[in-house]
Amino acid sequence: MSISTQYSTNTFTRRIADIKSQSIVEIRFSGQDAGEIVAVYPQVCLSSCEASNGRINYNGRLVCTVVYADENGKLCRMQKGAEFSHFCDDERVAPAHTALCTLSGERAQIKRDGSSWLVAVVVGAQIAVYASAERNFLASAEGAVCRTENVKLYTAVTFSGESEVEDDFDCNAEDVLLPAAEALVLDCTCGAGAVKISGEIYLSLLAVRDGKPVSLDRIIPFKSEIACEEALLQRSAFCRAEIKEISVNARVNEEKGKCGVEVTAQLGFAGHYFEEEETSAVCDAFSRENELKLNFAEESVCPSKEIKVYSERVGGLCATKAKLDYTCAFLAAAAPRAEFARSGDGVEGSVTATLLYEQNGEIRATEVNLPFTVTLNGLGECNAVNIAVCGVNMRQRSEGECEAEAVLKIAASECLSENVKYVCGVEEGESVPVNDCALSVYIPAAGDDLWATAKKLRQSPQEIETTNPELSFPLTGKERILIYRPKIT
Repeated sequence: MSISTQYSTNTFTRRIADIKSQSIVEIRFSGQDAGEIVAVYPQVCLSSCEASNGRINYNGRLVCTVVYADENGKLCRMQKGAEFSHFCDDERVAPAHTALCTLSGERAQIKRDGSSWLVAVVVGAQIAVYASAERNFLASAEGAVCRTENVKLYTAVTFSGESEVEDDFDCNAEDVLLPAAEALVLDCTCGAGAVKISGEIYLSLLAVRDGKPVSLDRIIPFKSEIACEEALLQRSAFCRAEIKEISVNARVNEEKGKCGVEVTAQLGFAGHYFEEEETSAVCDAFSRENELKLNFAEESVCPSKEIKVYSERVGGLCATKAKLDYTCAFLAAAAPRAEFARSGDGVEGSVTATLLYEQNGEIRATEVNLPFTVTLNGLGECNAVNIAVCGVNMRQRSEGECEAEAVLKIAASECLSENVKYVCGVEEGESVPVNDCALSVYIPAAGDDLWATAKKLRQSPQEIETTNPELSFPLTGKERILIYRPKIT
């Protein structure tokens, strides 16, 4: 007897690719405007990102702020911007796909080019590509013995949006030369038609006090809400934040002898969450009369569970590009950032910053690198780890050695690992040889459960339990299973 199958079909969205790309964007500063450059900070933001046949095209804007010493030794700043376009190829990409892109300014290199300075910035892009797909799963098969289970099927929902954050505060400085900022998402949930995001902006200012550079740090909390019609039920979500634009205005209050600072930051968000549906699907099957060739489909997703936040203080000797001695008076650390990679149970990397110091009456600068290794206790499987630097202090305890201490804020998006396997196709094969013995004795393998035993004997689980009620699963291998075959006339 041939089997009769019935399938269920639905449409879902899945992530098909995670792409990383890099490009170099250059900005030229004329020599008559900029003397010796001592610090540079690149701010990158995304303008658009589109998927085409085998290619992701993304556009952005780079705003580069440089601090330089003029001919009188006074620190000044300049700012220039540049639009750029770039692409990355991947044969899996098609025009109907959704691409979420986050940009970052990874490194900046300064070099002389005639009478000008050329700042070359490496722009990194992290792109997640989502596509609509169709799943077919076997719901029932008449004429076969089926193992049916309730399975959770997931579909990804993407979201993106922008928000503005404002803050004002007083600081003991005369002016702000260079603002550097990073944003971390510390909590993200969706529901009731919106995605709610909370986090912190870590602001590092290179300022001027009594004519000399100093570094100031501030943490600015934010809460944002993005409309998302699909977000009906309460869910944890994964989200990245980027600072698309930041404006820092400083006003000197002569009466108080302080500087009032107004900060306006434009944040961009992009992320996803998973909707789940529980349904009944056939996970295995066999026929009493014919061999069956089963085709299986497997799906693996990582729904967000929570965001774990760690604060770690790291310190030690730094690597420096310049030779330092006791004639160098350390003044400020500008534009700190963390470069890191995941290790077995945490992260390892380095804190990079620009050290400004005074030597022989001149303001000079050098890049410093503080290596670190951090263990993230209690962290399970996670989607991503992001790190921001909250502040850097540097000192010269021994001549020629630079020591630093930094505070790291780490946000790790912990996730669940969900895997489901179901039958998506059945083909009948050759007939099974008929055993016409009235009674057989079967010696099972140790560890077999009821379904594995039934499948080997080509009897339903109910028949095995009825004729051998004394069995306890999983089996030890010492049992004897009796198989009765009624006489067919």
